[in-house]
Parts: sequence; structure tokens; C-alpha cells
Amino acid sequence: MSDGTQDVIRLVERYSAPNYAPLPVVVATAEGAWVTDVEGRRYVDMLSSYSALNFGHRHPELVKAAKDQLDRLTLTSRAFHNDQVGPFLRDLAELCGKDLVLPMNSGAEGVETAIKTARKWGYDVKGVAPDRATIITCAGNFHGRTTTIVSFSTDPKARQGFGPLTPGFVTVPFGDADALAAAFDHDVVAFLVEPIQGEAGVIVPPDGYLRAARELCTTNGALLVADEIQSGLGRAGSTFACEHEGVEPDVYILGKALGGGITPLSAVVADTDVLGVLTPGTHGSTFGGNPLACAIGREVVRLLQTGELQERSKKLGEHMLTTIREANLPAVKEVRGRGLWAGVELVPDAVPARAHCERLLERGVLAKDTHETTIRLAPPLVISEEDLDWALDRILAVLEEAAR
Repeated sequence: MSDGTQDVIRLVERYSAPNYAPLPVVVATAEGAWVTDVEGRRYVDMLSSYSALNFGHRHPELVKAAKDQLDRLTLTSRAFHNDQVGPFLRDLAELCGKDLVLPMNSGAEGVETAIKTARKWGYDVKGVAPDRATIITCAGNFHGRTTTIVSFSTDPKARQGFGPLTPGFVTVPFGDADALAAAFDHDVVAFLVEPIQGEAGVIVPPDGYLRAARELCTTNGALLVADEIQSGLGRAGSTFACEHEGVEPDVYILGKALGGGITPLSAVVADTDVLGVLTPGTHGSTFGGNPLACAIGREVVRLLQTGELQERSKKLGEHMLTTIREANLPAVKEVRGRGLWAGVELVPDAVPARAHCERLLERGVLAKDTHETTIRLAPPLVISEEDLDWALDRILAVLEEAAR
């Protein structure tokens, strides 16, 4: 690495809390599916900031919406109305087929908001006794890293050292409908689930699992809460990953791509009988629903309304998954995915996934490992087939070398 890259990395290592271990690249500019580092080297982005960049870097229409709004108004707080929040809420509610939207900022805030809403609904509507509400979650989940959320994480790194942990959660294996059925009782107010587990390695549940979850929630009078922060907004080849099984959850949690890769924006979307349990003072956020984020969010929804990006994700995703699977590489145990989203699981004795990602970096491809054995791939939905093939050629080459 040159001095410029080293200088920046040293600065980060000197002043940043050591909660990340990034790959040794310093990105300076970006456009579409490509980024350029401080030395002028270009890379294809095959991670998309964990789906926050579904529409690519600096999408011209999203940037225009942001610039136009920057010249007008950026923040009022919800103490006052602004002219962007109402249209954004309407447009997102219509996209989701729901009545109401509660805008927040980060994805973790969205999950916390959904948890609070489900508990309030459980007490006010279902009639659960005070402080008895239980939410079912899945092993291998990733919903964020707040104190409440890590309390039901099964990742030791996320949990250890952060107690006392928050009660009110019961964990079942992901994809096991029988275990889910056995976990229900009168105190269960919701089942919180990622339709596809992202951080766990792009784990797709068995066919019929989400339909079974929908039926169990309906039968037991509980809310089905779908965390579509990573899987939603086109990533899985449809607007929402739940659509693959024809399932409509009671609550959507959205984030990441909702802010267009420009600003944090998350939302909880549900019908009036759910979100209507909140009243002034019960929940809020100074920046939630700010006009800058809402102006960008409106443009995100508009881009999704045509269905073009979802279709691109489906078509190019099938090509990406087929290409890797049909290579039959000895280092690859399994290739999971849906849409433009894949988890390449390596065989147990293979070189660690981190080392693969470092080798990909040297060849101009940005990807990220998870749980030591999986390479995650999530290119922007706007990537061209030519650029995708360019990246896939290098991915296959690195995987082939690993078997030698």
C-alpha cells in the first residue's frame, strides 16, 4: 500500500474505537457499481454497504433529490410539520400496502421501534398482562447492536460483556416451523424474523417456512414482524423478500436502501390497528422524518414503483448464483441466495473467507466475509451484466486458487 492509504488507515486506528476490522482500502470517490481509492485504483463494489447502496453510489436522481432539498430545508424535528414527510409517508405506505408509517433513522432504531410497538399492541389490544409480553426471535438473527437487540442475539461477540440482558424474548431455530409452533403461548405478541438472514451468511429458509409463520401468528393472535432492512427494497429480486412465499407480514421494518445510500432512514410500516397504539409522547426521534431524508426516500420509492430494479435483481441474481454454482469449485460447500444476494459458504478446511476477500481486493473486487466461512456478495441492483461478469471472473479465479 502507498503512503496515502497507510496514513489514512493509521489515523483511523489511532482515533477510532476498535469496533471494526475493515479491509485495507480507502475509498475516495464512487459512482454506480464502481469505487475509486485514494491511489486511483478502481474496484467493483460487490457489497453495497450491506444493501444500503441498492441503487448504486451517487444515483443521479437520488443525488438530485438530496441537492434540491439541501437548498430548501434539512431539519425541523417533528415538533413542526415539513412539506416532505407527508408525501413520503403516503408513498411508502402505498408501496407496502399498509396504512401508517413511523419514520426513524438507523435500522436498529427501526427494530427497537417495532419491538416497542409490538409490546404496546400486546398490552392494549391482545390483553397480555403487564410486563409479560414475549417476542419470538430466531437463532442466527441480526437486527442491530443496541442493548435490547443484543439481548436476543445468539452471536457471543454481540452479547458477552453487555449484560444485564433485556428479558422478554425466546429464541427458536431459523427455518424450523415445528419449533416456532411450540414457542407460542398467550404472552407471545410477535414473531420477529428476517425473511432471509443476511449477517448469518444469506440463509434462505425452507420453502413454506414464512407461510407457516404467517399461519401460526394469525392462529395465535400475534404479529408477524418482518425485518426487511437488508432483504427488502429490491435486494431479493422482489420489493420484499416475503413476496417469494406470497406472505404479507403485519409489520415491515425497513432501512438501509430506504435512504438511497445518502442518509440514514428507516421506517416501521403497519396498519392502523398496530401502529395506532402509539400516541404523542410514547415514541419519537428528533431526526426521524426529517425533510432531507424524506425527499430522498420519496425518490427511492419512485424508483421501486416501476418494478424495473426488482426485475434486474431477479434476472442478474439468477445469473450470479448459477455462474458460481455451476463452476463446481472444490473450495465451495454451498451457494445460497435470492436476487442479487449470495452467500458463498466455503468448505471447513478452506482458506478463511477473510483471506479470500483480501485476495479479491487485490484484483479489484470489494466483498466481505462473515462468520469466517462465508463470502457475502450483494452488488448494486444497477450493476451492468458486463461489470457483474467482470467481478464473477475474478471471484471464480480466487476460489479456484484456494483449491490448489
